[in-house]
Amino acid sequence: MSTDAKNEDLGTEGERRVAPDSGRRAFLRRSGLLAAATAMPGMLAGGRAMAAGGGTHGPADIVMADALELSEWIRLRKVSCREVMTAFLDHIDRINPVVNALVSLQDRGKLLKQADEHDALLARGQYLGWMHGLPQAPKDLTNTAGIPTTNGSPILKDYIPAKDSIMVERMRRSGAILIGKSNTPEFGVGSVCYNAVFGITRNAYDQSRNAGGSSGGAAVALATRMLPVADGSDMMGSLRNPAAYNNVFGFRPSQGRVPFGPTSEVFFQQMGYEGPMARTVRDLAMLLSVQAGYDARTPLSIDQDPAIFTASLQRDFRGARIGWMGDYRGYLPMEPGVLELCQEALKGFEAVGCVVEEVMPDYPMEQLWQTWLTLRHFSIAGVGGGFYADPAKRALMKPEVIWEIEGGQKLGAGDVWQASVQRSKWYETLRRLFETYDYLVLPTAQTFPFDAELHWATEIAGRPMDTYHRWMEVVVGGTLAGLPIVNVPAGFNAEGLPMGLQIIGPAQADLAVLQMAYAYEQATHWVQRHKPALL
Repeated sequence: MSTDAKNEDLGTEGERRVAPDSGRRAFLRRSGLLAAATAMPGMLAGGRAMAAGGGTHGPADIVMADALELSEWIRLRKVSCREVMTAFLDHIDRINPVVNALVSLQDRGKLLKQADEHDALLARGQYLGWMHGLPQAPKDLTNTAGIPTTNGSPILKDYIPAKDSIMVERMRRSGAILIGKSNTPEFGVGSVCYNAVFGITRNAYDQSRNAGGSSGGAAVALATRMLPVADGSDMMGSLRNPAAYNNVFGFRPSQGRVPFGPTSEVFFQQMGYEGPMARTVRDLAMLLSVQAGYDARTPLSIDQDPAIFTASLQRDFRGARIGWMGDYRGYLPMEPGVLELCQEALKGFEAVGCVVEEVMPDYPMEQLWQTWLTLRHFSIAGVGGGFYADPAKRALMKPEVIWEIEGGQKLGAGDVWQASVQRSKWYETLRRLFETYDYLVLPTAQTFPFDAELHWATEIAGRPMDTYHRWMEVVVGGTLAGLPIVNVPAGFNAEGLPMGLQIIGPAQADLAVLQMAYAYEQATHWVQRHKPALL
């Protein structure tokens, strides 16, 4: 793996119709949200009732605030950047030892000095942007100048980049203060967040369970309020799976929406993207507005003004059509309760006026998996082959990474070409579905969060998994299509474990996907109503 590409995420029948008004009220009543809306209107408005009254905001207010709310307090100098930094660092001192989500934490004194410098800028009338003074801990796959970027690998445990990644550049420019990194599995490979450098990241809702991955540290830090917003990357669900497992929102943007780099190869790395995580969809969109936008160093990046994501997300969805793909009519094994919980969560779409219909893509799903294996082998072998070639470094790699690289080395040019042809056919299959449906929806995971000590799920519902990542096959379709996808919370099972739904939109319809997620959020409010017990 070349040093300038180390921040690549290796690890991404019947019909239901309901009258909008009756469906919305019935769903709210069943989920207990109708009573909450009456009793706590401020909470269901995103926690802004408290802010409307002005006044001093203490440490608890600061860490529990939505990122947009906190950003506004800083801009208006209702709280200082020093107060914000102190509140978060104190909260991290209490929570992080329990979950191990944040790593490479920086010196408190130096961070407070940076906060003071940000306060001084405000005092002179200089406001850097939406993230001015917000603590941020980029995922430990993305390069951060002056802060270790280990990729969770013993090979790189002492590596400190000289330059930021493009995404980090933009967050710093918008005023973010980097306090450390968020934990990730080795080279981002696998949806279970553990590595030999920093250890296991534990689920925000049950510390005996795994956090998902590979953006597991980001999701847990976000859910436990150790960060106001978080970033991550996604090749095989790495912004989606951990978001589902920790009851937050994770957005995998369209191919090219958030430019990846700087990197030595800018044309073939088209499956792993960087993007935002947040506790509200408005925060998600605002962070995307910082991350997105064309960069000449990545010629395939999208040249569209990212300011579109700062506009209102309000939209009328009455009559919008949702294609529910479920488990692809039994093709995907699901842990008992996952499908049922997700089907119940579909009422959140019906509550805002959508029509939900079951749909099955006209494509051989096992062929899609073989296409995935080929292209993932190819990609990881290309990025990691340099390390593998050195026997000393290879000895430090986990078996799953070695398996991917060796699989890639066995491929011929024709194998990769045919896989790309099959990928194109899959994209065309979904494009045709979007001629009928506005969005496609399916579960984000096939299991609930499982034992944190396990490296991967070896079977689901009695069906053995033949690879370390087969248990996450449900995310592969969205990745291979290169489409915008958001994870939205779907609720909790009887054990209190979270699950999520993937909302997939047409090519480059990122704003439309965020608008749908926002409408669903207003009908459900899972994040606000179900906080981790650690809080």
